[in-house]
Amino acid sequence: MAQRASDDKAEAPALTVCVIAYNSGPTLRTCLERLEAQTFRDFETLVIDNASPDPGDVAIAAGFPSVRLVRNGENIGFARAGNQGARLARGRWYVLLNPDAFAEPDWLAELMAAAQRHPQVRSFTSRQMMADAPGLLDGLGDVMSIWGIPYRGGYMSRDTGQAFEGEVFSPCGAAMMIDRQLFLGLGGFYEPYFCYSEDVDLGYRLQLAGEPTLLVPHAAIHHLGSASSGGRKSEFAVYHGTRNRFWGVYKNTPWTLLPLVIPLHLMAVVFISSRRPNWPHAGIVWRAFVDSLKGLPVILRDRKAVQAGRRVDIADVARAMTWNPKDLTYRRPVIRPLRPM
Repeated sequence: MAQRASDDKAEAPALTVCVIAYNSGPTLRTCLERLEAQTFRDFETLVIDNASPDPGDVAIAAGFPSVRLVRNGENIGFARAGNQGARLARGRWYVLLNPDAFAEPDWLAELMAAAQRHPQVRSFTSRQMMADAPGLLDGLGDVMSIWGIPYRGGYMSRDTGQAFEGEVFSPCGAAMMIDRQLFLGLGGFYEPYFCYSEDVDLGYRLQLAGEPTLLVPHAAIHHLGSASSGGRKSEFAVYHGTRNRFWGVYKNTPWTLLPLVIPLHLMAVVFISSRRPNWPHAGIVWRAFVDSLKGLPVILRDRKAVQAGRRVDIADVARAMTWNPKDLTYRRPVIRPLRPM
């Protein structure tokens, strides 16, 4: 591991940007080049290499003198590496950026400006554009539906300037900023997930704790998505995404809502799997469901701690979700005016 700088508070940067790399290839170079071009300069960059089989990731990161490089001996997953980065970070604000996400020059400046405008807010997310499809959105924060199916708001829709600064259900882990102590205090990412849905799970716990997440539309990045995991429909992505969504429903949904959300979730999964384009993945989805049931004892144990940390009414949790089936069908963004705190 590269030697850490002094932990003296006077020398600590305002931000720590953490990039978790695994077979990221040339996208990592572009990601780091865009970080070096930021107009806001009071930050450090931490790259965690999750034992990439391709040695190029380490070589690329090592080519940037300002980067602190951490080399893990095995692939510990995005969730655990994200928590590792938070413990190593020196900035008050912890920023996560995917290695296939390319920031606009004022990205960090816009996030910091939003934090100054809203000192009561401690979680922020970015406007994400599709890097390989100009003019299309990759996401405007994450949305949680009453069916227990989360999605990136506005995914694959035309960017018409519809985004406004407001509250969303969850930050997207591809490009988010959170108060590091808040992140650590909530337990960080849920490590049994390994990869996928850990950002929505964190967002759910933020909701339960009464901590809003603000979408900052002028803080923009361009995102390829799933560049390290074989694509959005790879076996890895389908399995982990499906299993982790089941676990998220079991662990985070308050008891009063569970009798509604669990049947709706199972119905939604069956419906989605029944669509012709998803037939090849039916076996993977079934395996993910079975494995989610095997993991229930651990999930239910951890559920007790999550629900004990709830600081809001059940009605507030329900209002934070979308109940409109068209929102889920068309992946419509759900952005609400920031609630008073």
